[in-house]
Amino acid sequence: MNSAAPQPPVTVGMFSQLLSSTRRGARLARLLGVEQLRTWRVPPSVMERAAQIIAELAANAVLHGHVPGRDFRLGLLYDAPAGRLRIEVSDARGEHLPALPRDQEADSEGESGRGLLLVASLAAKWGTQPRPPGGKTVWAEVE
Repeated sequence: MNSAAPQPPVTVGMFSQLLSSTRRGARLARLLGVEQLRTWRVPPSVMERAAQIIAELAANAVLHGHVPGRDFRLGLLYDAPAGRLRIEVSDARGEHLPALPRDQEADSEGESGRGLLLVASLAAKWGTQPRPPGGKTVWAEVE
């Protein structure tokens, strides 16, 4: 009689979704990302920060990374044993790399311009990497 050994639970989760480079696509990125994090049973403190980071990075991809006819990609990688979530948003504009605004550029009364400051404050670390042939990926890690 063959008996199968019990399989250990999956401790690393991966999610990737291509979304339209529209405001609706950015909203859907946040909704899908949060639902996936619920499925993985990510701790609430990580989920709250991740939801805001996904919203900001997706909005930036739509606003600053949009190329007509090209979509953006949301990627999530959750390493449960390490307690680390990596969020990646890739768009088609590799020549426009994001940077934190200098103090004099951050307008406290303005309606925009503080998204990356929010990402930097919520994430353990964040950065960018090229995505050949002409795009970029902005990533953030939450612990």
